[in-house]
Amino acid sequence: MQIWVDADACPGVIRDILFRAAERTGVVITFVANQAVKIPPLRNLRSLQVGKGFDVADNEIVKRAQAGDLIITSDIPLAAEAIAKGALALSPRGELLTESNVRPRLNMRDFLDTLRASGIQSGGPPPLSQRDRQAFANHLDTLLARYCK
Repeated sequence: MQIWVDADACPGVIRDILFRAAERTGVVITFVANQAVKIPPLRNLRSLQVGKGFDVADNEIVKRAQAGDLIITSDIPLAAEAIAKGALALSPRGELLTESNVRPRLNMRDFLDTLRASGIQSGGPPPLSQRDRQAFANHLDTLLARYCK
């Protein structure tokens, strides 16, 4: 298992959890973004800077991810593509996205996108809570224990 992080929108507290997990388990984690991402000097942590542009980092993650890899993202279309390739997807809020729950979320995302395009403000997601951080850390630990034996 390798972990790919959609680092453009990954909260700092989630990065810190991932840094600690990399140090503890030795799993390879690659942070993909269209800007430089500062990472600790561990040999299993990598930063991949891609060109600027809409979905460039997402497309790079999909291109490189393999079945069994874990994608950290709050981007539902990226999660859907990764899952279609046999990868796992975990949101920074600790939600494990699967074949059975990603389609309804993609439909809701598209619906809200249509509302916003018509001028209706739907608001953004609430700030990341302590409960979200704990859910993320717990799911990550479970996945690492299962796949990094």
